[in-house]
Amino acid sequence: MKKIILIPDSFKGTMSSAEICEIMKKSIEKFRPETPVVSIPVADGGEGSVEAFLAACGGQKKNIRVKGPFFEDVPSFYGILNDKKTAVIEMAACAGLPLVGDALAPEKTTTYGVGQLIIDAVNSGCSKIIMGLGGSATNDGGCGAAAALGVKFFDKDNKEFVPTGGSLQDICKIDMSSLAPELKKCSIVTMCDIDNPLYGENGAAYVFGPQKGADPDAVKRLDKGLRHLAQIVQSASGADAALTPGAGAAGGMGYGMNVFLKSKLQMGIETVLDTVNFDSILKDAECVFSGEGKIDTQSLRGKVVIGIAKRTKKADVPLIAVVGDIGDDIEEAYTKGVSAIFSTNRVAVDYSKAKLRAKKDMALTMENIMRFSDCVLQMRKK
Repeated sequence: MKKIILIPDSFKGTMSSAEICEIMKKSIEKFRPETPVVSIPVADGGEGSVEAFLAACGGQKKNIRVKGPFFEDVPSFYGILNDKKTAVIEMAACAGLPLVGDALAPEKTTTYGVGQLIIDAVNSGCSKIIMGLGGSATNDGGCGAAAALGVKFFDKDNKEFVPTGGSLQDICKIDMSSLAPELKKCSIVTMCDIDNPLYGENGAAYVFGPQKGADPDAVKRLDKGLRHLAQIVQSASGADAALTPGAGAAGGMGYGMNVFLKSKLQMGIETVLDTVNFDSILKDAECVFSGEGKIDTQSLRGKVVIGIAKRTKKADVPLIAVVGDIGDDIEEAYTKGVSAIFSTNRVAVDYSKAKLRAKKDMALTMENIMRFSDCVLQMRKK
């Protein structure tokens, strides 16, 4: 019997991917109790990514203490998938905005703890790291994480230090030869769903600095520091990656993962699909349900729904997108592989009210789709 696959993104602020999968599954089972349903929660790299991967692939969470945003000891974690060789790390677990509260200070915060998570995973036997970027409180270009992994940074007095966003301009020399040798046998994929460069008007500081607490003057200093970092890195290694799409993600962490750890920057949904062997799961699927909070022109650049649609189109499997809002000018979604798009918004109310009824509206929308599906099946039998 063919199965139905559920692989929605979260509806930010209302429902997690796992919650949506559960709601969809219950609605489907009301009409098709005999149909196998496969749920694949989606992670976007930010908070909740470890839980989503563990739910989709199985595995366990490992709890350890590492350095937090202000170099303080904090409890943190990462996931080890069932294969015992793949670790999933979300940088928000030790460098995220929730950990700084109201003390927003992107010139002082560090990604050092992220490097500690990476080396612990490698020392635990993992040979592949999936790194999730998102929700960071940092703007250090990944230098903190690199320092934790052995890269050495020196100032004008040849004194070694760990750079933060505010001290990137003090870097005069970088020694990458001391990078932990264990990492050479480890492959690292970085989940990155934005295409911002490291610096400039569309870079890490100008676009994301203000939400991390940077005022206009601080934004300029942070941007100047990132430019300086790129120059020093290029001199030390020849790496010219500042304009690489995604380099500006998470305060320049995308850049740091690329130049210090040779990590591939990849769309989050592609990482999820590859990790769960989605193409194999698709082979005996009747249809796929996906969705996100809003499908719009931004979605067409390759986020969750479109990323999945590209795979389902190749496999000739229908994909139905169940979303909160539907934006204008999204007709291209259909040519990319989306079969139909349905909104869960049953009445015209603002977001503050809509989110309170989001779960119920999702269930009712799914039930309507299943009713129509059964109606079509009955018509075909006549």
